[in-house]
Amino acid sequence: MGTDSKNPETIALHAGWRSDESTTAVAVPIYQTTSYQFDSTEHAANLFGLAEMGNIYTRIMNPTNDVLEQRIAALEGGVAALSVASGQSASAMAVQNITRAGDNFVASTDLYGGTWNLFANTMKDMGIECRFVDPADPQAFANATDDRTRCYYAETLPNPKLKVFPIKEVAEIGRKLGVPLIMDNTAAPILCRPFDHGAAIVMYSTTKYIGGHGTSIGGMIVDGGNFDWEAHKERFPMLNEPDPSYHGAVWTEAVKPMGPVAYIIKARVTLLRDMGAAMSPFNAFQFIQGMETLPLRIRAHCENATAVAAYLSKHDKVAHVIHPSVMEGEDRRRADAVMSGGYGGLVGFDFGDGGKAAGQKFIDSLKLFYHVANIGDARSLAIHPATTTHSQLSAEEQLQTGVTDGYVRLSVGIEHIDDIIADLDQALAAV
Repeated sequence: MGTDSKNPETIALHAGWRSDESTTAVAVPIYQTTSYQFDSTEHAANLFGLAEMGNIYTRIMNPTNDVLEQRIAALEGGVAALSVASGQSASAMAVQNITRAGDNFVASTDLYGGTWNLFANTMKDMGIECRFVDPADPQAFANATDDRTRCYYAETLPNPKLKVFPIKEVAEIGRKLGVPLIMDNTAAPILCRPFDHGAAIVMYSTTKYIGGHGTSIGGMIVDGGNFDWEAHKERFPMLNEPDPSYHGAVWTEAVKPMGPVAYIIKARVTLLRDMGAAMSPFNAFQFIQGMETLPLRIRAHCENATAVAAYLSKHDKVAHVIHPSVMEGEDRRRADAVMSGGYGGLVGFDFGDGGKAAGQKFIDSLKLFYHVANIGDARSLAIHPATTTHSQLSAEEQLQTGVTDGYVRLSVGIEHIDDIIADLDQALAAV
C-alpha cells in the first residue's frame, strides 16, 4: 500500500497506507487497543509460531505503529522497522539485540550525553563493554575490534559535536571484519540515508525531527537487510543458534520466508516482548502527522541554521562556531560525502574565555528561543550542555563529546530568519 516512489516528499505522505479498507478513511486510525481477536486456535498458534504474521498484542505490534514503521523503513531504504518507546530505548535495543554479557562493541566518542552514559555505565553493569574511539581516524574502529566485538555504533550528525561521521569508511572496515555498523540518524533524516553508505542498522529518536512538534516521545530501529548474519555465525550466536526464549528458533532460518529480516524480527519478538518498551499507538499517530511535513521542515531548518552559523561566525563575542557549513578540510569533505540538501538544523558555538558564565547568561537572555532539553522542534531551542545534557559526564568525557564550559547548542527552528537572528543578537548583547 502507499507508493513506489523513491522521493522522500512522496514517501513521507504515502508509504505504508492508502485508506482504511472497511471505512475508506484516508487518515491512519489510532488503533487504541491492547489485543486482537484470533480467528481460531490454529490462527493463534500460527501467529505465535511465526508461521504467519499478524497482530497479537500491542506491546509487540499495533496497526498504527505498523504504518509508521513501514513509512520510516521506506524513507531509509530499509527492509523493516520497529517502533519503540524512546530514542534511548532504540539505542539500547539496537545493541542489545546482538550482544550478551562478555561481549563488546565499539562506539564513536562523538555522542549525545545520554547515549554515552547508557553505553559507559548502564551497559557496563550488564556485562557489555563499550569501547569508545575517536572517529577522526576510522582505523581506530578496527584497532578496537576483537572476536567478541558485535557492532560499531555512531551518530551521523553527532549531537553536540556536529562533525559528520565517516559512515562509508567505518562501514567498509566493519564488513571486512564481519561487524555491522549501527547509525543514529536522529539529526539528519532526509539529509542522509546511512544504508546508502554501508550501514547495516539505522535508529532514530523520533521525538526529534520525525515528530517535529515536541509532543511525543518515541524511537525507531530500521533493518537495512543488507548484512549477512549467517556468514558470521561465530560472531552472532544470538541470530544463528537456537534461542531458548522463543522455542529454540534460529532466527536466520526461521524468518527466511519473510526476507532478510532476522535482526529486526528478533528485536520485536524477544527484546520488545520481554523489555516492554513499546511506543503507544497515539504517539505513533503523532509521528505520522509529523512525517507528512518532514521534508519541508528539514529544508527550512537547514536554511535557517546555515544563516545562523554565518551570522555567529562574524560576531565578536563568539569564539568558535560549530556547523558543517563553516567547517573546512576533512570535516567538510565528510559532511559533503553523506549529507544532501543541507547540513542540518543544529548549530553550536563557544564563548571561549567567557566560559560557563557567558553561556548561561546568553541562555537566560533569550526570548524567542525556548530553553529546553530537546532538538528538532519546529520552534527554535537552546541549551547549555555542560550543565544539563552532558552534566553527568566527567570533564574529560565532555571534551571528547565536544562540550566545553562555554559551549551553547542551538536547534534552529522554522521561524522567520530575521526573528531568529534578532533574538540571538539581543541575547549576545546581554553577555
